[in-house]
Amino acid sequence: MRVFLFLFVLFLHISLQSPFMHKDSTYRINVYTFNKTLEFTDRIKRIDALEYLPFEGTVSLKRAQHIFCLLEDYGTDPNNIPDNPYYVYFGRWIADGQRELIRSHSVKNRHFIGNTSMDAGLSFIMANHAKVKENDVVFDPFVGTGSLLVACSHFGAYVCGIDIDYNTIHGRGRSSRKNQKWRGPDENIRANLRQYGTEKMYLDVMVSDASKSVWRNAALFDAIITDPPYGIRESTRRTGSHKDIPRPPDAIYLESHVPVSLAYHLNDIFTDLLNFSAHHLVMGGRLVYWLPVYRPEYSEEMVPLHPCLQLVSNCEQTLSSHTARRLITMEKIKEPQEFDSLAHLADSRFRPYQGHNAFREKYFSGLNKRCGKEDNKSDVNGE
Repeated sequence: MRVFLFLFVLFLHISLQSPFMHKDSTYRINVYTFNKTLEFTDRIKRIDALEYLPFEGTVSLKRAQHIFCLLEDYGTDPNNIPDNPYYVYFGRWIADGQRELIRSHSVKNRHFIGNTSMDAGLSFIMANHAKVKENDVVFDPFVGTGSLLVACSHFGAYVCGIDIDYNTIHGRGRSSRKNQKWRGPDENIRANLRQYGTEKMYLDVMVSDASKSVWRNAALFDAIITDPPYGIRESTRRTGSHKDIPRPPDAIYLESHVPVSLAYHLNDIFTDLLNFSAHHLVMGGRLVYWLPVYRPEYSEEMVPLHPCLQLVSNCEQTLSSHTARRLITMEKIKEPQEFDSLAHLADSRFRPYQGHNAFREKYFSGLNKRCGKEDNKSDVNGE
């Protein structure tokens, strides 16, 4: 029975492919890999290994009528790439996606960049998760150099954002480019959209504190897409005054003293982000953001929730052996009521980063442990 089923499937497969393999056709085979790069000679070996397939046509590398693709999947962990692929797929090319956007919008060639400019591929993935479409209004509360605005504007959305960093918003200060000390006079977010022909979709950006919303209640967005700071390469901070800081009884303060910025804990960042989204997303609008996690301690219960937002997806991007970040997508399902406020979220399950720079401390503690093991190993070998 199993042999009969196998032969039937094989016959069905060949019958479906036969119109593209007859002797009057031309074809070529492309080899693709996921999470691994193959040398040209290795790709040729993969193609030669397919000689058992019933191709009767002529090979044509430039003008093939039919293109067949061999895809090898080496998993998703860049720190642990296997010698052999987990899965191998073979099929006929039907149409291209939009992977050319990764090259055309590469950060390497972008006019204005920063230390944490989002990779083009990830920016477009986030826009897809948010279902960004033409004439949407998209907001980024931690806009940085506007990588997410660039991706969303490509799909025809009007874009805007805020950031607490004055120099980044105004394109001033030290440059993040090699061999360039200061940013040029036209290095700003607007120039980035102009570079890709989408300046008309640029509403504006402004210097503002994400912890203190400046928007009216009537302000609504079709999508909120952002990458909050984790405290690694960019500090987590907010504005405040001396009233926000507990005053020791023996401390001497000037009444006019106002700190430039205060610590902005990751717990508070995500609580504020979810509350803001619940109030300022249209019904059915989506929030897409990155959540940094310490992998040894991660569990799904750590993902912050909100009664007005439904969790749609939770995807992992591995950063190192001990850290990762989760791409969280949520959709607004109801309007907030009085009890759907900060008080409600104070009892949220998400409490892993209570202190300032808590994730930073976990991040570097993992690095120190790994470096310590390597040092001990070298000492033993040295003896």
